[in-house]
Amino acid sequence: TDLQPDKSVGLGWATTGQHTSTLDHCFQPHLVSREDFARNVELEYVDMNNIPATLRDYDFCWSVCAYEHLGSIQAGIDFVVNSMDVLKPGGRAVHTTEFNFSDDVSTLETPQTVLFQKRHFIEIARRLRELGHEVAELDFDIGDKPLDKFIDFPPFGGDMPRFVKENWGEMYPHMKITLGGYCTTCFGIVATKRK
Repeated sequence: TDLQPDKSVGLGWATTGQHTSTLDHCFQPHLVSREDFARNVELEYVDMNNIPATLRDYDFCWSVCAYEHLGSIQAGIDFVVNSMDVLKPGGRAVHTTEFNFSDDVSTLETPQTVLFQKRHFIEIARRLRELGHEVAELDFDIGDKPLDKFIDFPPFGGDMPRFVKENWGEMYPHMKITLGGYCTTCFGIVATKRK
């Protein structure tokens, strides 16, 4: 699933290869044959704040850095909890999002992007467990190796030498960035639906 194309206009995702405007956009020949892909993959545009009842009984649900764009921290928390409805008993959900690891008091919360904090992930886990789902242990370790200590500032990759761009492309990998004055990295929640 992805956001409706008309709703993604002006958000930047369509111009950076992050929006699935066609099913072909998802096809990765190094992962699956064209025949298996055609037989097993469908594309549907869905509002993550209003998951349709037609999406049910899946083995797996995965969202990649999406629920930080649902309009509020509460909407993101509700999405993770509500997403369990699309799974069959024993099905697994994996969700990644932005983690503000630099500030436990204030955070970024705009209609376009929110940054979740440790307390929000603890709340998600608590709500899921109260509903009888299993939640993998939360790991808030941000690392202490040299690359863990590199925090990228916008414009990301803007000062990359031409040689680097030619060899790595226009995507600029980093593990941590600043966003709205906060240091953030990716955080994942893994949950298994109650049987």
